[in-house]
Amino acid sequence: MIDSVAQTPPSELVGQYRLPACGDVLYFPEFVDNAADIERALAADIEWREESLLIFGRRVKVPRLCAWYGDVGVAYQYSHTVHRAEPWPRIVGSLRDALHERLAIRFNFVLANLYRDGNDALGWHADNERDLGPFPCIASLSFGASRRFCMRQRTEDRRASIMLESGSLLLMWGTSQRDWQHSVPRSRGVVEPRINLTFRSVETAP
Repeated sequence: MIDSVAQTPPSELVGQYRLPACGDVLYFPEFVDNAADIERALAADIEWREESLLIFGRRVKVPRLCAWYGDVGVAYQYSHTVHRAEPWPRIVGSLRDALHERLAIRFNFVLANLYRDGNDALGWHADNERDLGPFPCIASLSFGASRRFCMRQRTEDRRASIMLESGSLLLMWGTSQRDWQHSVPRSRGVVEPRINLTFRSVETAP
């Protein structure tokens, strides 16, 4: 079983990259080298598919393409749908290993999203599913077009946003999913695709 409480970044990184307005959130620009080459490899290697989720009793098509990868036997449930991990593609597994080496955090599942242009989006939500434990850590790598990432606090009228650039890492941990929601809104001016990989540690039976 994943020890969710232990999924925290090294203290020296927190001091250098923390976003003061958003609690337990870090932003690393240019975290990945050769972002354009990696974007092309991801676009070719990932088996993208359309997804529909059960929302308020009806099936709704997700406005982006998706894929799920992870360790053997790992499954992750959200929006009343179970997603069973496919084996790691080589390029995605390499990025997972790079995160572990630099952050000392081990992830066993990734949700990949392809935003084809600015019409694809992600609605307000928090990654607070039970399978992620009480203090989940989410590592979000971005490749391709820059997109605005918005955050809003649940109990106070506080909001923040940041442009997620190609090759960047956004890291959310601690109480970030309990206290905040996030979204990627539509953007008419964006005509290029964006690939986003959100790595996470899904709790499994001992």
